[in-house]
Amino acid sequence: MCTTRAFSGLRRKLLAFLLTAPMAGRAIWASASNNITCIAKPERTEGPYFVDHQLNRRDIRLDPVTHLFSPGVPLILSIDLLNLAQHSCEPLAGATVDVWHCDAQGVYSGVSDMNTLGKKFLRGYQVSDQAGSVTFKTIYPGWYSGRAVHVHFKVRTQNSVGASYEFTSQLFFDDRLSDAVFQHAPYKRPKPRDTRNTRDIHYGKDGNQLLLSPIEKADGYHANITVALDLSDDKVGAPDGFSMPLGPDGRPMPPPPGLRPPQRG
Repeated sequence: MCTTRAFSGLRRKLLAFLLTAPMAGRAIWASASNNITCIAKPERTEGPYFVDHQLNRRDIRLDPVTHLFSPGVPLILSIDLLNLAQHSCEPLAGATVDVWHCDAQGVYSGVSDMNTLGKKFLRGYQVSDQAGSVTFKTIYPGWYSGRAVHVHFKVRTQNSVGASYEFTSQLFFDDRLSDAVFQHAPYKRPKPRDTRNTRDIHYGKDGNQLLLSPIEKADGYHANITVALDLSDDKVGAPDGFSMPLGPDGRPMPPPPGLRPPQRG
C-alpha cells in the first residue's frame, strides 16, 4: 500500500523532474473567433482488455465487486474534448468517455488470462459536461511485459450526421517519471520492466503527442490532455476493435508476451 509518508517522499524526489519535464509535441489548430486551441491526437488500438461494464463514476479505483481500492500513487486524469468542425473549436458536451488501465502490478480487471473475471477495478466512464470535460480519480498505472506504461481511453458520441462515432487511443508517461514511481511500493518488483516508450509497438512516431505531463498537487498528481475530434471523419469514427499493427511483410504483428486477444462469443 502506498502510505502518506511514502507518497510524500516520492513527491519530493520527483519535484525536480516535474519542473524540468519538456512539453510534448502537438498538432495544433487555433480558432481566431473564440481563442480556443484544438489539439488533435492520433488514434491507437483498443487493445484486448476493453470491457464495457457501463460503470458511470469518477473514482475508478474501487472494485464494486470486492469493495477494495487499488493501491498506488494518486492520479487525477482530466480529458477535455473539442469539436473540430468548419475551422472552429467548441467544447464537445454529452460524449461518453471510457478509461481503463492496469493496476500497480500490471493486472487488468475483468479478463480471464489474468484471473480477474468479474472484477471491475480501474475501469469506468463519464459523460462530458458543457465544457467538454471529464475527470477521473485513479492511480498511476503499472506495467506488464511487452508494453510501455499507458492508459486507454475511448470517446463515444455521434458524428456530424447523427450516426455513431467512436475514437480510441492511449495515453503515455515519461519513462523517467515511471522509473521514479516504480521504485516504491506497491509498484516495486524484482525485475525491471522490459519495454519503454520508444520500443512500444503502439507508441509509434507520434506517441509524444499522447504523453501526459503530471503536475504535483496536495492530493496526488494531476494530468490533463485536450483532444479535438473531427466528427465528419467517418474513417476515424468507425467502431473500434482489437488489432495488431502490420509488420514489414504486411501481416499483423504477433502480440507481445502476456497479451492475447480476448475470446469473444
